This record gives sequence, structure tokens and C-alpha cells, in this order.
Amino acid sequence: MSRKLITIIGVVVIIGLIVLIVVMSSVSAYNKMVKYDEGINEAWSQLENVYQRRADLIPNLVNTVKGYAEYEQETLTQVIEARSKATSVNVSAENLNEETLAKFQEAQQGLSSALSRLLVVVEKYPDLKANQGFLDLQAQLEGTENRISTERRKFNEVTREFNTYIRKFPNNIFAGWYNFDQRPYFKADEGADKAPEVKF
Repeated sequence: MSRKLITIIGVVVIIGLIVLIVVMSSVSAYNKMVKYDEGINEAWSQLENVYQRRADLIPNLVNTVKGYAEYEQETLTQVIEARSKATSVNVSAENLNEETLAKFQEAQQGLSSALSRLLVVVEKYPDLKANQGFLDLQAQLEGTENRISTERRKFNEVTREFNTYIRKFPNNIFAGWYNFDQRPYFKADEGADKAPEVKF
């Protein structure tokens, strides 16, 4: 064999090894991106589940309050409308971006505000506050709000893992090849950075 042929074979082998390494790295990165992406989908699904649980509790809460607080029709109507708006904002993990997440979060915040106003109104009705059915619903609602907070934190954690992974080199190149984009985070509700004013 001539030296020239040996050199050509050596170059071809080296190029082949480089291509093989790039392909193997690309496949490994793709599989990890899919894994992290599915983690986000799962976290989103669980978050939707707890938001749905809250929405399902609201009709019972409204009906219980309605029996005691007949003069609070406006507040009850606001809760019902906010629930309707919150459940009508359909966002799936596949179309999750800054804009859709902001709409979803805004609708859920509107429902949270309406529920807060309702619970303030309840303070005027001692018989309602003593009603066991109402107390049970209130406890379930509080538990659901805690679950929502927990699931939002988990969603942000898996989103951070995914976003960090696809931004690292050389994963950022592979993410571009495979069309994996950064996912949005849940943000704190507006005004959450200010301590509530307490008056005595």
C-alpha cells in the first residue's frame, strides 16, 4: 500500500470517528431532552389536575354560602364567573409559551382573588362559619391551594432542569437541530413581593 492511500484511509477513519462521536452525542442529548420534556408535560398535567380539583370544589362552596349569605349575590356571581373564565383557558404542555402561560396564570389569579373576596364576606355570617359542611369545604380548598403551590414549584423545578440542559454547550446546538426551545416558568402573582398590610 502506498503512503498516500494509508494517509487517505487514516483521514477517512478519523472523520468517521468524529462523525460517529457527534451522532452518538446528538442521540444521547436528544434522548435526555425528550426525558426532560416529558417531565415538564407530567408536571403540567399534575398542576392542571390540582387546579381542576379547586374548580370542582367551588360550586359546592358557592351553594353552601348561598344558603346563608343571600345578600352577597354579587360576590357569588364574581366567583362563578371567575371559575368559568379559569376553566375556559385551555393550555396544554405542547403549546406552553410565555403568552399562554400568562393567560392561564391571569385567569387562575382572578379565581383566587374572587375566592378571597368570598371568604372575607363569610366573616359576616357566624352561622355559616360554624356550618360543618362549609368548614369541610374550606379545609379542602385550603389543602388544594397548598397543593397548587407545591405543584407550581415542582413544575418550575423540572422546567429549570430542561432549560439548563438545553442551554449548555453542545446541547444548545442539538436543541436547535431538534427544535427544543426553552419553556416558561410560573411567576409570582402580581404584588406577591409586598408584605400584606395588617391593621388592628
